[in-house]
Amino acid sequence: MDDRDDDRPLTIGAFAARARLSAKALRLYDRMGLLVPDHVDEVTGYRYYRTGQIERARLVALLRQLDMPLARVADVVRADGPGGAELLDAYWSEVEARVAGQRTLADYLRGRLSGRGSAMSRKFVVETVDVPGQVVISETRHTLADELPAWIGASLGRLEEAARECGGVTAAPFVVYHSEVSTESDGPAESCVPVADEAAARAWCEERGRAWQTRVRVEPARRLAYTRITKAQVAHPQILAAFEAVEEWIAARGLTVAGPCREVYFADWEASGPGDPVCDVAFPLG
Repeated sequence: MDDRDDDRPLTIGAFAARARLSAKALRLYDRMGLLVPDHVDEVTGYRYYRTGQIERARLVALLRQLDMPLARVADVVRADGPGGAELLDAYWSEVEARVAGQRTLADYLRGRLSGRGSAMSRKFVVETVDVPGQVVISETRHTLADELPAWIGASLGRLEEAARECGGVTAAPFVVYHSEVSTESDGPAESCVPVADEAAARAWCEERGRAWQTRVRVEPARRLAYTRITKAQVAHPQILAAFEAVEEWIAARGLTVAGPCREVYFADWEASGPGDPVCDVAFPLG
């Protein structure tokens, strides 16, 4: 029998059996407004559904099999046909990106656990460079790894715009990690743009930088040990191997780390391709 041909009221148990959902799930979907009963008996509190609701119930069940959060499921089922398909496409693109990142991380960890970690690190060429002292305008934020790329782009964009009013950008922007940033640790991280005019930068921060907790500080002269990586290698976890390569190089020479690690972005990110060098992964040396 076609579900649409018989619109009799069904108890929650009967409806759950027809829709292939549990009564517990139906109660949850009711609370969220995803699948509201057609009628609730005021005396008994019993829920009754129409057979015409079965198609929507099964759609909800199928979307949940994709591990789609309930809030996203609600958006999909409430959208008109093509709109729902677009929302599903957007969600699935996010899933595929996450799985690709997890696959890369698994490969990286497999290399470490199998003893191939050092071989991976040796693929990076490590050098040193002396960096003079510089005045920087900066923002600091506690952020997890999945939020980090978007924040770096937005923050450096704001700071570079401010720098144009402070004598201009004098050197490559960089991001300092004052503590670990991962899926469980939120740093903080500090984005920095070197500027020419310290007084103008301090005035800008006082007048317009409070919303982003922008500040000005003097970065001392340093010698950095660094390795240069491509745009593709900036992605997590490839970049972890670059950091480890520099740390191994420093330890092998009996040198010491004298400050937090950093990423120096010297290229136009948007114009660069996956294989183009864009970033130096660096540690200050003592």
